[in-house]
Amino acid sequence: MNRVYIKTYGCQMNERDSEAVASQLVARGYRIVDREDEADVVLLNTCSVRDQAEQKAIGKMGYLARRKRENPSLVIGFMGCMAQNRGAELLERLPDVDLIVGTQRFHHVPDYLDQLTAPRDAGIPVPSSIVDIDEEAGSQNTIREHLTDRKRVSAFVSIMQGCNMACTFCIVPKTRGRERARPIEEIVREVEGLAAGGTREVTLLGQIVTSYGRGEIPERDGKSPFVQLLERVNGIEGIERIRFTSPHPRGFNADLVRAFRELPKLCECVHLPLQSGSDRMLRLMNRPYSRSKYLEIVNDLRRSVPHMYFSTDIIVGFPGETDDDFRQTIELFDEVGYDMAYIFKYSKRSGTPAATMEDQVPSEVKEARNRELLECLSRHSQRRNQALLGTTQEILVEGPARKGNGYTGRTRGNRVAFFEADERLVGQLVPVRVERATVSSLYGSMELVGMEETAGIGMRGITN
Repeated sequence: MNRVYIKTYGCQMNERDSEAVASQLVARGYRIVDREDEADVVLLNTCSVRDQAEQKAIGKMGYLARRKRENPSLVIGFMGCMAQNRGAELLERLPDVDLIVGTQRFHHVPDYLDQLTAPRDAGIPVPSSIVDIDEEAGSQNTIREHLTDRKRVSAFVSIMQGCNMACTFCIVPKTRGRERARPIEEIVREVEGLAAGGTREVTLLGQIVTSYGRGEIPERDGKSPFVQLLERVNGIEGIERIRFTSPHPRGFNADLVRAFRELPKLCECVHLPLQSGSDRMLRLMNRPYSRSKYLEIVNDLRRSVPHMYFSTDIIVGFPGETDDDFRQTIELFDEVGYDMAYIFKYSKRSGTPAATMEDQVPSEVKEARNRELLECLSRHSQRRNQALLGTTQEILVEGPARKGNGYTGRTRGNRVAFFEADERLVGQLVPVRVERATVSSLYGSMELVGMEETAGIGMRGITN
């Protein structure tokens, strides 16, 4: 009864939470398996940001419940945002579920599984089900363990939990709670441990990562707590690249803009959520910036690093969105020229102000706007990738490609690249000359001349 399979829905924060739970379970003597049909315990780490993610998790759990009726010893459970939001209500719909654990109680999963998997004849009371969605002070400090059974070239590092914003479409403040930051020294120790194990790239995670430490850690020399943390991570030996997600436009003050120019390990790739290009929509969404302010941030970043890459989040079909509002989003999308975007059709989230707003947009209109924006993204991404033809890009070698021969890695701009390499180069920075480009990928060959001097050090100056 010690084989556990964890399926994760949603964002990088959920991926990081799942890995921390897996590491804690391994330390307790459980074994993490890659196949659901091999598991004695199946846990679904859920997302509540959009209805589709919830429905996928509920559908999956319904299938697992049918399996459990055939095999009563199978333990099944929900973790994460949907568990936090719905709690015991899930048992009314799916009474076969054994475990429901919220976002501040992940670290109790090993204890709960010990109880649920105890032998019936061991004299230990076995609960019929466990529901724990309580808040817990200090829970932000419990997501720190990493699995160590394989070489990890890139790793996520959770630096905070929660969100203090009040976007009218978003349920995250309810599912993740108020902002709570981890101490800088603790994060630095975690990253140092990762670097010692071979990690070369870290992505710092938070619901609004640029709000890190606000109101908890004082500014120093005009630098926010987040920029202070970036500086400390930049100084860690062995780490070659730093990324972060997900920020908020209001977090891009002068100190953070300068950091992209001054910190050589901070990749020139910014995720800058927009949501809408219409000021009217931004006000309805309760987003505290305007179209002009957003463009000012983009221009400041491009002055700091001219070849900056941009990705974004956009919601189409928010209540009240007119054709003119959407056209303004298209125009701004073209003006910025995003390299990547996560485009979502608005989804009602119960308990949010937007769910009860008038002028809900018909689903067919949302679908048409979604397609148009995806086509716009495809054009921009294709153009940016084509512009890289003939250039030499610094690639962090991640490992063998999943399909076909060769190896894969990413540029500093987060573009996926495929090339021939050797296993010994996994975790190294190598120069690759781009010979072919598609909308989503680059294809090229390593430049062997001088590679001994360039592998393992920054090559920021060689790209366009």
